[in-house]
Amino acid sequence: MKNKSTKEKSSQKVIDFLEKNSLHKKDFAEMIGVTLSYVYNLIDETIPFSTRSTTLERIATVMDINPEEFEEYKIPQEPVLIDESIEFIKETLKQKKMSVVNFLKAFPRKKRVYIVDMLRGAYPLPIDFKELNMIGETLNLDSSDIYNLWEERIKQVLEINGMNLASNAALVNSMLECARKYIEI
Repeated sequence: MKNKSTKEKSSQKVIDFLEKNSLHKKDFAEMIGVTLSYVYNLIDETIPFSTRSTTLERIATVMDINPEEFEEYKIPQEPVLIDESIEFIKETLKQKKMSVVNFLKAFPRKKRVYIVDMLRGAYPLPIDFKELNMIGETLNLDSSDIYNLWEERIKQVLEINGMNLASNAALVNSMLECARKYIEI
């Protein structure tokens, strides 16, 4: 009997969120990467509320709550990467009083699940400057802030792929200076 109340509680959270934010179930489904019928089934309790951590984390990210607020959520065994750049994006959202839903709506539908996964820590910031610039412009960041996020991301990629940044400082600085000129920073 306890499982039924758990399902109702999680389903009701989603229902309340959708109503409060005037968010259509189809948009919500696209944001969390599931089908519309899946969302209807979750809400109608035709199927048990998801216990898949990825799905619950996506739902929680869109709702701007911790996934632990769903009783069905089990903390994953694998470590979660906490990226300072992602934390900066999330903090900027809060400072600008922009909801995650409104932030997501600024992006093409096919990009929304990626942005949700980025916000939940499954993906790092994109390395593609055009994509990162779209995120920055949505948050009304100035071009130097966007560039700084990109530069940190480029350095991460170079380091992860085996480049010793200290011993290649002249090359890295030259590449970054060229990038700054190209972007006109």
